Amino acid sequence: MIAAYLRVSSKSQDTAMQKAAIERVAMSRGDQVEHWYSEERSGRSLQQRPELDRLRQDARAGLISKLYFYRLDRLVRSGIRDAFELVESLRSYGVELVSISDGFDLTGPAAEVVLAVLAWAAKVERLAINERISAARERIEATGGRWGRPRRLSEADRDQIKAMKLAGRSIRQIAVAMRCPRATIARALGPKAA
Repeated sequence: MIAAYLRVSSKSQDTAMQKAAIERVAMSRGDQVEHWYSEERSGRSLQQRPELDRLRQDARAGLISKLYFYRLDRLVRSGIRDAFELVESLRSYGVELVSISDGFDLTGPAAEVVLAVLAWAAKVERLAINERISAARERIEATGGRWGRPRRLSEADRDQIKAMKLAGRSIRQIAVAMRCPRATIARALGPKAA
C-alpha cells in the first residue's frame, strides 16, 4: 500500500495544500496514494499522535510499502534522535520514505547527514516559535494588555446577566437573550449559578 502522512499543528490550519502537493508528486512518479494518515497535532513530540501511531502499526504489520509526506518537519519535529528513530523504524519495516519538499532522497549515502540537519533545523524552528510566542506575551502583558482569547462579555454584559438572573430568568433564557453559550452565562454568574 502507498500511503501519505499529513500534519498541521492547529485546527485553524488545513492539510489541503500538503495533500494536493503529495498527490501531484505521487502521480508524476506513477504512484496512487491509497491511504491517508492526517492529524491536527503539534509535532513537538512523537507522543499523543494517534495517526502517527496507527501509521507505525500499519508499517510494522507490513501494510505500507511507500510513505509520502510533505516535509520532514510534518513527520517529526522533536529533534535528531526522534527523527532517526522514526525513519529507521519505518525503513526496517520495508517502508520507502518520500519527502516531497525537502529535496533529498532518504535512501542515499548522504541521507543520514541531511536527515540530521533537517531534524535539527525543525527543532530549532519549533524553539524559535516558542520564543516568539513568549516575547509577544511579555510585550502585551508589559503594556497592560491581556494575553489570550478576548473576553466574550464586557463588564456591562456581566451586569446585565446578573440583573436578568435576579429578575428570575433561567440560564437558558439569559443565554438566548445574550446570544452566547449557556456555559459562558454560568461562568459569568459564578459557581452558585448552576
